[in-house]
This record gives sequence, C-alpha cells and structure tokens, in this order.
Amino acid sequence: MLIQYAIPKEGLEILSQSYHLIYPEKDCFSEEEMIARIPNCEALLSIFNQAVSKKVIEAGQKLEIISNYGVGYNNIDVAAATAKGIAVCNTPEAVCEPTAELCLSLMLSLSRRVAECNHRLRTDDDFKWGVMRNLGQTLRGKTLGIIGMGKIGQSVAQKAQAFGMKVGYNKRTQLSSQEEKALNIEFCEFDELLKTADIISLHCPLNETTHHLIGENELSKMKASAYLINTARGPVLDEQALTQALINKQIAGAALDVFENEPEITPQLLELDQVVLVPHIGTACIETRIEMAEEAAQNMIDHWEYGKSKNQVN
Repeated sequence: MLIQYAIPKEGLEILSQSYHLIYPEKDCFSEEEMIARIPNCEALLSIFNQAVSKKVIEAGQKLEIISNYGVGYNNIDVAAATAKGIAVCNTPEAVCEPTAELCLSLMLSLSRRVAECNHRLRTDDDFKWGVMRNLGQTLRGKTLGIIGMGKIGQSVAQKAQAFGMKVGYNKRTQLSSQEEKALNIEFCEFDELLKTADIISLHCPLNETTHHLIGENELSKMKASAYLINTARGPVLDEQALTQALINKQIAGAALDVFENEPEITPQLLELDQVVLVPHIGTACIETRIEMAEEAAQNMIDHWEYGKSKNQVN
C-alpha cells in the first residue's frame, strides 16, 4: 500500500505486520511519483492537505480503498473513486478533541487579546500598560453560534459552556430534541444566528454548498462587536470579504487556523491587530498524529475484514 506522506510509522504497526508499505523518501510523494507507484497497490493512505486527483485514481489498477489522514476529504476526487468502486474513508474520531481545544484557544486569545499583547510587548517599545488599557471581552455570558454541529462542533459546545457561554447552532439537518437537550444547545436559523451570536465558529465540511458560506452578505449581518473563528476549511470563508469587514470594523476580530489558498495568506490579515492566525495546527499534537494514523489504518483493516469501514464516506 502507498503512504502519501511521512506520517508517524508507530501508528501503522497494525498494517506493517502484514502488508508492504511504500513510504516517501522525503515528506510527500508528488503526483507523478504516486502515479508511478500506485498501479500495484491495493490501498492508498492519503493526507488532508495533498491532492489525490482523478489521474492518480485512474492509475490505481488494483486500488480498493483510499483512507484519508484527516476528517476533511475535499483533497480527494471522490466522484472518480466512487466511479471505480473505490472506498473513501476519513478519520473523524482522532481529530475531534484537539480541534475543539484549538478552537477555544483561539476564542480566548482573540477575546482577551493574548496574541496581540504578546506581539506588541515583544516588538513595540511604546506599548502602554495600564488598568484601563488593553481591554478585551470575557467569554462568560456571551452567545456562541456554531455552524456545523458534528462531533467537533459538539465538543466545542461542551467546552464553551464550561466558560459560561450560551450555545446556539445551525446545521443542514437539525438534531433531535433529545440531542439538543443533552448538549444544552438551541437550533437557530442561519441568519438569526449571525445576527445574535457574539462569536461565530465554523465547523462545517467544505463542499459545493459550503464554499464561501460566509461572505460579504453574511459578515454584514454580524454584530460589530462579534468575532469569527474558522477551524474548518479555508474556502468556507471568503477571505477577501473577511479582510474588508475587519478593515471597515464591521466585526471586531477573527481567528483563523485555515486559509482559502494555503499556505498563502491574504497579506492584509497579517497586518491587523484584531486577527489571530495559526498555520493549520488544529490536530497538530503528536498523540493525535499517531491516533490519526491508527484510525486510517483501521479503516483499511475493516474494509478487508468486514467489507466496509464505519468511516467510509462514499
């Protein structure tokens, strides 16, 4: 089987005991290298930030399964895989808690101006201290609006309530009343959530319906005091529209772990104090990286032993 990226080998022990694994000599196989190696492979372990194109899939003459290292699978041409009867799987369990942790970290950093003050203390000789300076906002008593209430959204909701926040949410299919009661959350129509939330946090997948889900129109409906957090996928948010909304003070700030054209970042975002930026580190914990590898490997084992993995998405 072909391993697209040099992920932790200790997470693949369940495979290495019985199967021949083809690892890249450097960080990652190029598309050309994958096309050259994949014809004799039954499985591909892909990674969320590297494309698996139709060309690669068509070259996989024996390919049965693509197990993606990550919860998002927009890097894979799923239609091409499905047309060839190839299973596509992701790793939704391992990524949940670390992504939710980072989301709360970004909320706190933004609302309490942690990143801004840290930067200015280090770089600005004229930076002023004082009792009534550098004031932020507490999370306690604020309303968090979560767009997308899957496993990560639910974990964020629970953690936010520990900080005394009220949680509303919107998703394509509303949860049952029992689920809402258990999570202590309230369903809101999309526009109403934008208008009423103090913080909007994005946790939806990237697809045709969610591309630029948040753009100029949606940003104009948010409170001037509101913050926006994106730990989902970059193109869910129109980065140019966000930049203008921040410059025009339509919203108070934003924190981004993902970007529309990674690794490129809109230059103006780098210049704004009310923006917190991190380089797609939602799952960047060594424990999580190993767990993701184990989950991706288990997808393959389940496919061959039971005919289907619980994480199959097509």
